[in-house]
Amino acid sequence: MNKLIILLVLFFGTVTAQEVKWMSMNEALEAQEKEPKKIFLDVYTTWCGPCKAMDRKTLNHPDVAKYLNENFYSVKFNGEGTETVFYNDFEYTNPNHDPNRKGRNAQHLFASALKIQAYPTVVFFDEEANIISPVRGYKSPQQLEIYLKMINEDHYKEITTTEDWQAYQNDFEYQFDQ
Repeated sequence: MNKLIILLVLFFGTVTAQEVKWMSMNEALEAQEKEPKKIFLDVYTTWCGPCKAMDRKTLNHPDVAKYLNENFYSVKFNGEGTETVFYNDFEYTNPNHDPNRKGRNAQHLFASALKIQAYPTVVFFDEEANIISPVRGYKSPQQLEIYLKMINEDHYKEITTTEDWQAYQNDFEYQFDQ
């Protein structure tokens, strides 16, 4: 029996691991029309070291993956890629993308419209696809947890000053394992 379990784990991977169910922005917007839910947009680039670390250490963390899957439509978006995005009656592309270029490339027009200035950046959208807020830079599971819960539970609507944000952080009870 133990050999069978070991073989199954080797073949299928760890059975307890949970992965984020990623979709495109267009798929998330379409899903939102059928079942309103907030969108978590992870904007990355292929050359970005902190993006890769956040994928590995944060977005693959079981608590983060579970929370995202239960509460958000999760989108992975290459800020320098070629995906066409239809958002707010506009078609966003990357006309200056050079497929032969190594490393940095032209920024996608959707990333520009979102005012992305650093990678990684996550952008939260409400149930009607309105931008709530971007969050710049690498975040550990616990650093991301406070944003995930603040946005999901609509606490961001009550935080209007620096003092409010400081008080929210001081009172926040972290639950994700490090």
